[in-house]
Amino acid sequence: MRKPTPHKEFIKKTLWIAVPIMIQNAITNFVGMLDNIMVGQIGTNQMTGVSIVNQLIFVFNLMIFGGTAGIGIFTAQYAGKKDQEGLTYTMRLKLAMGAVLSLIGIVAFHLAGDDMVMLWLKSNAASSDVLGTRAAAQGYLNVMLLGIIPFALTQIYASTLRENGETRIPMIAGITAILTDLVGNYFLINGYWIAPKLGVVGAAIATVVSRFIEAAFVIGWSHFHTRQFPFMKYTYRSIGVPADLTVTILLKAFPLLLNETLWSLGQAALSQQYSYLGLSVVGSFNISNTIAGVFNVAFISMGSATAIMLGQELGKMQDDNDRRIVQYDANRLAVISIFLCLISGVLLAITSFFFPKVYNTTEEIKQIASHLILVSAIFMPVYAYENAAYFTIRSGGKTWITFLFDSVFVWIVSVPAAFFFTRFTSFDIVRVFVAVQCFDFIKCMVGYLMVKHGGWIHNLTEDVSA
Repeated sequence: MRKPTPHKEFIKKTLWIAVPIMIQNAITNFVGMLDNIMVGQIGTNQMTGVSIVNQLIFVFNLMIFGGTAGIGIFTAQYAGKKDQEGLTYTMRLKLAMGAVLSLIGIVAFHLAGDDMVMLWLKSNAASSDVLGTRAAAQGYLNVMLLGIIPFALTQIYASTLRENGETRIPMIAGITAILTDLVGNYFLINGYWIAPKLGVVGAAIATVVSRFIEAAFVIGWSHFHTRQFPFMKYTYRSIGVPADLTVTILLKAFPLLLNETLWSLGQAALSQQYSYLGLSVVGSFNISNTIAGVFNVAFISMGSATAIMLGQELGKMQDDNDRRIVQYDANRLAVISIFLCLISGVLLAITSFFFPKVYNTTEEIKQIASHLILVSAIFMPVYAYENAAYFTIRSGGKTWITFLFDSVFVWIVSVPAAFFFTRFTSFDIVRVFVAVQCFDFIKCMVGYLMVKHGGWIHNLTEDVSA
């Protein structure tokens, strides 16, 4: 009878998967932070305009993530079975999903991008601030549209490699792109050496170029290593996927796509609700979210590791003993995530005292940002557990349950709460933010009960044959 992996070996295996993802995400967010600071040095309006556009692009990014991750549930389980034909089919479905979502994103942003931006600008701010912020957002968005397709391709290939246990190459590709972005920003934002001074447009150009480089790197590597990943050489030989398999996978993937889309829209709606208290709130959240993103990599990376490890275990599951081991491993992964986030939360809290000071903005925005950072640090272990529960449940294909657990919760609890506190109380933005975050304790309790119940433990590959 198979026994659980010893703790030391299990932690080592977890970190082997999580750390490369963590490094890539940390560097990505760190350089994003530097980019944000560079833009912030131009002025508050430019910083706010870029922040609003990034909120909108965040929705598209999570649509791609949700679409590929839903299919990736099957990829991870096929990888556990070493089923090359199944892996080929899931790769083709990811490419088709990416093409459809990219087209939707480009059309939506092109036709309605300016109207979306204006949702954040209907406040009591001075008209000059509104016009300046709007102009910066428009210039930035127009260029960023060019990076949608390479971003989608990178996510498709990188996620597939990770689901097959290869986390180093996406990390190296990401680091290469990040360095390109950083250098491009340095020269193009302020016009150093012979480069023109392009401001926020320069920041967008650097980001788009880096995305093309990242896509070329990860795609090229994948197709030059078909001996290691045989399914890659069959990906483009045909576009065919068995109809029954397509239906089965898409029925599981659609709720996850819907979830990530609605959740990201919910986050944008929350931001828009908070902006009711003034345009300065948008700038404050931009600063707070920038540094929090650097430290959030702990639980985000552990979420990816949880999905990969449990997915592969579920793909190999054969009896009740294996089922108990999967449940045990899920609990261990949650504990590791919380522990890492206790450390990152303390470090984030320390930064709250000095990080906002590096921005060229008002003292009011700096002070609000400092308090928001501290709140995020305090709630870090809460985010860690609910994220671990989400990826645990998702690994078994219970995507409709995760849809209810995640995005539905945001829309029926968090957004209405933000609306209530910003309109019908005298709370300032910090107290509103604390009040809204407290509702996440409900998610933690629900997540704990669902994971403990074990209904998510399911080998999907037993139900379909590639």
